[in-house]
Amino acid sequence: QVQLVESGGGLVQAGGSLRLSCAASTRRFTVMGWYRQAPGKQRELVAAIAVIGGPKYADSVKGRFTISRDNAKNAVYLQMNSLQPEDTAVYYCNVNGEKTGYWGQGTQVTVTS
Repeated sequence: QVQLVESGGGLVQAGGSLRLSCAASTRRFTVMGWYRQAPGKQRELVAAIAVIGGPKYADSVKGRFTISRDNAKNAVYLQMNSLQPEDTAVYYCNVNGEKTGYWGQGTQVTVTS
């Protein structure tokens, strides 16, 4: 079974930073990314990165978040800067896309005013 282990969430004041990490059990995934789901809202793509094609970001996080991957560690990261209360959500690591991929258990990010 594919296993994705997430870490790095927490409580932070507006303007602060967090770095999310996700370690995958295999290196067979071309696309890795992060989704988030806030209370009362649908899950949305935050950022994704592939071997070829470069990173992609939701408009709401461009310029603030940076996604990266370390293939040697089977890991994907999300550096989140200038966090705002609207970024509060459960963040989920994903590999191989939303429809057919696999998910981490989620890590809570809470940003206070």
